[in-house]
Amino acid sequence: MANSKYEYVKSFEVEDEVMHPNIIVVRLGGSNFTRFSEVHEFERPNDLKALELMNACAALVMEEYPDIVFSYGFSDEYSFVFKKTTRFYQRRASKILSLVMSFFTSTFVTRWKEFFPQKELRYPPSFHGRVISCATTEVLQQYLAWRQHECHVTNQYNTCFWMLVKSGKTNDEACEILKGTQKQEKNELLYQEFDINYKKLLEIFRQGSCVLKREVEDIVKYTDNGSPVKRLRKRPIIVHSENIAGRSFWNEHPNLLLELGGFVEDVSKTKSDYIRSFIFENKLMPSTWIVIRIDGCHFHRFSGVHEFEKPNDVQALNLMNACAMAVLQEFQDLVFSYGVSDEYSFVLKKNSNFYQRQASKIVSLIVSFFTSMYVIKWRTFFPQKELKYPPSFDGRAICYPSYDVLRDYLAWRQVDCHINNQYNTCFWALVKSGKSKNEAQHALKGTQSQDKYELLAHFGIDYNALNPMFRLGSSVFWEDAVGDENGSFVEPLLKRKVIIDHCNIIDKEFWDTHPSILH
Repeated sequence: MANSKYEYVKSFEVEDEVMHPNIIVVRLGGSNFTRFSEVHEFERPNDLKALELMNACAALVMEEYPDIVFSYGFSDEYSFVFKKTTRFYQRRASKILSLVMSFFTSTFVTRWKEFFPQKELRYPPSFHGRVISCATTEVLQQYLAWRQHECHVTNQYNTCFWMLVKSGKTNDEACEILKGTQKQEKNELLYQEFDINYKKLLEIFRQGSCVLKREVEDIVKYTDNGSPVKRLRKRPIIVHSENIAGRSFWNEHPNLLLELGGFVEDVSKTKSDYIRSFIFENKLMPSTWIVIRIDGCHFHRFSGVHEFEKPNDVQALNLMNACAMAVLQEFQDLVFSYGVSDEYSFVLKKNSNFYQRQASKIVSLIVSFFTSMYVIKWRTFFPQKELKYPPSFDGRAICYPSYDVLRDYLAWRQVDCHINNQYNTCFWALVKSGKSKNEAQHALKGTQSQDKYELLAHFGIDYNALNPMFRLGSSVFWEDAVGDENGSFVEPLLKRKVIIDHCNIIDKEFWDTHPSILH
């Protein structure tokens, strides 16, 4: 980060490390997936293709992040378990949660067509999540038993409910029939009324799905005479088990025993209230400004693979801006956002009670929705470029106590934008002139702002005449517009719309001319 008088705002960032030896579990769930499944006409009570898509995404997450050694999912939910000794991103809960959430979302959108070739993705799906910090292997065992029990109970109820509805009952009538029924009663209803033996339904519906790693032979190359060279590699596989928290299942997989430890005894009864006490939840301080800052993960590589223009790619920045505008339109409690390069900061209004100010839900949901929009809108901004692999973003939440400190935070980000962009403009001008990257770095070492202005002038570049989006970044905010439905101002009608501007947000004049943004 660049040095400036605004650097002090970094002191408000709180680290949220999950202390060793706690086992880290990330659980995600679809955001309003009841509506999503209705809009996309999923089969009831279970859509096999939708579940297979979820499983495929989970497997890819485990390939992307080797420290995840086990995952379990059903319906629109998945839990990812990290090995006990992980140091993944210094065990920071927000970073781990947002990265897993973002990559899962990105994969869900990119692979949609593979599983639903005849169905258009009508709007961006998103997920929210949280971190569960399991103090011992026994807590992890209880957690897994709880989630699989929830899978069984939910699926048995839904199977009964939808069979009743399909037989002609209304939703209310089906709910009334099932009210207070026990497990055996539901089994009897399915068998007697619909000739369904619940135990013969697909395992993926009744038991959920496990993804774990197993050593398999991979062909890594071929010799000169065409013979394959094989090596053992750990690859994710999908399995189904009646009791994923049982010792017998666990003992069948040596890798789980090695990375997480074994279970001492089988679970006789699930203790959901006990497990909830281990859920890592950071409630953000009331009456403070909440900023959610997201950053592209390994975007140096991403921009290189996708051949972005250097030092700035207009279309890539426009894509980021379009996603930010969509985020503000989706979440009405957001009042302002500022972005530069692969970063965006979103400001929630001071009195917001969005998701009861739970940091994990707010961060994961915004990161997930932004990622979803990024993948969906890619083709709009890069019609000639294939998206070669799923992008991902990480995020964090920071609270700022006052209007002045919040403005200093935004000023810090804009100063950083200017310093980094000026350096990068000089760097790439030198590289394009024939210098190596090392030579360009050496030439710029120790130079001040004025030195860079003069260097650019040598190349015929007036830095102050460059696109203001490059120099000042992008501000996205709500603006009140007056007019009637036909655009006439005869009968005023107050409307709100999201606009984008490239302006000096350090200057007090900007805030004076837009008093409604943060007040």
